[in-house]
Amino acid sequence: MAMKFYMTPGSCSTGIHILLETLELPFEAWILNLPAGDHLKPEYLAINPRGTIPTLVPDEGTALTDFRSIALWLAERYPRARLLPDDPALAARAVELLDFALSQLHGEGFRRIFTAERYLAEPGARARDDVTAHGRQIVTQAFAVLDTRLPAAGYAVGEHFTIADAGLFYNEFWADRTDIPLPPRVAAHYRRVRALPVVRQVLAEEGYRS
Repeated sequence: MAMKFYMTPGSCSTGIHILLETLELPFEAWILNLPAGDHLKPEYLAINPRGTIPTLVPDEGTALTDFRSIALWLAERYPRARLLPDDPALAARAVELLDFALSQLHGEGFRRIFTAERYLAEPGARARDDVTAHGRQIVTQAFAVLDTRLPAAGYAVGEHFTIADAGLFYNEFWADRTDIPLPPRVAAHYRRVRALPVVRQVLAEEGYRS
């Protein structure tokens, strides 16, 4: 049986999509329309009670329901792909950068940009704009920090593509599409990852021009 992958094109699930294609794994893609509320339907909540994406259901049948757990499971399940470095210090750094992408860039920054209503005590255009502006500020500051931690060449933690690169890339992709400038090393990393054939393939499959 193929794994089942629940995703939304152009979302954070794009990073997991890239990892699955990098590993050349067979999987069934189940597309969720978030604005239509597909993630809140009983049949999906029975799989992922959190109602979030991405979700991966491996052959064994136990659903993995967040980016970090899926990425780590894939890296450990398929070690030959070196999605985590063999060196413990570099592996820890990759996980640290992944967490930074998921929590600071996505969780604190882009969540405010894309779902400002979550942060509003009362509805209102002015308040929404303030939340969005705060989100853009958080993202800009986070990318500035990241720029000091990325190498001048290669990927996030060296010469091999890792789970950190997948997590960073979808945030960089969002910044590109929302006109948030990327500092030099982050921009170079974005171009490097986006040029990978597997990434170009995933973006095309999700409806984006590479």
